[in-house]
Amino acid sequence: MGVGIFACSKAGHDKGRIYVIVEIDSQRVFLCDGDRRPLDNPKVKNIKHIQPIKAVPEELRQMCVRNEEFYNEGIKRALKQYAAGAGRD
Repeated sequence: MGVGIFACSKAGHDKGRIYVIVEIDSQRVFLCDGDRRPLDNPKVKNIKHIQPIKAVPEELRQMCVRNEEFYNEGIKRALKQYAAGAGRD
């Protein structure tokens, strides 16, 4: 698990929602979706309450980053494409 990885919420009112991990603390992760949870107000979750998604194409991960920094529009676009099936086999 690391920064830039897609993750699905396993618990809470947002169960099943997909995010991008933008920061990792010792016991918590900071998640963004570019829409409801932008970079300036990330969702904070316990590490055990998320499931990392490993089968995400690298081009979708790269879409989230511009000039070596995350940006909301890129995150939103990448998550939308993943949900539409671009990231699934």
